[in-house]
Amino acid sequence: MKALSTAATGMQAQQLNVEVISNNIANLNTTGYKRRRAEFQDLLYQNIERVGTNTSDAGSISPTGIQVGVGVRAGAVYRIAEQGSLQITDNDYDLAINGKGYFIVQLPDGTDAYTRAGSFQIDDQGRVVTPEGFAVQPELNIPQEAISVTINEQGEVQYKLQDQVDPAVAGQLELAIFSNEAGLEAIGDNLLTQTQASGDANRATPGQPGFGVVVQGYLENSNVNAISEITNLITAQRGYEMNSKVIQAADEMLNTANQLR
Repeated sequence: MKALSTAATGMQAQQLNVEVISNNIANLNTTGYKRRRAEFQDLLYQNIERVGTNTSDAGSISPTGIQVGVGVRAGAVYRIAEQGSLQITDNDYDLAINGKGYFIVQLPDGTDAYTRAGSFQIDDQGRVVTPEGFAVQPELNIPQEAISVTINEQGEVQYKLQDQVDPAVAGQLELAIFSNEAGLEAIGDNLLTQTQASGDANRATPGQPGFGVVVQGYLENSNVNAISEITNLITAQRGYEMNSKVIQAADEMLNTANQLR
């Protein structure tokens, strides 16, 4: 009975759906997190009677045919790159992007990674780094003697020293955008890496056409909507239960057939 295997694929699909939703809920307060959404596709169909085949010598054809589906499979898990709300922190090294783009950081192996989480800090060398110590690119150095740091919307970083009238320029932030943001690969720690699916990074200063601007003293909240996720979770749970009922019904039907005398 095909219903057993068909319903089993449905349970597996809803299990994946719950796992994606649970990850969204777990990252409800993760800075810069973008929620995920599972997409599903129906499997191949068994053609018991093909549509459009002749049903008589007079040339009449079957208008619909008989096709029986064999279940569902996961097609993709999309990242929804929707802007999250901005939360004020008043920390000089907390940065948010209002619009499109990613901060660029350098991993220990020398490759670039990308993030929307702008909770940056200063290391022992005065470099602006992520909480894991990965340097922001282009590299920015702030002297220990600096009494204030200002970063404008265009990403220019300035600092002021004691008894100094005019601020000095420490460097210029750049942002990266991609043709297909959903093609970026998540590697944890709020970091994403480039893939063939994402295309090459297009880098420019904030505020350029197509690029967002930098907001100092703010962080971007996760774009997860708790109410929507709970609603989706309940729907996935009901879908799982209904597929399990199909397996139970198919088992009872087989049991009835086995008891025929």
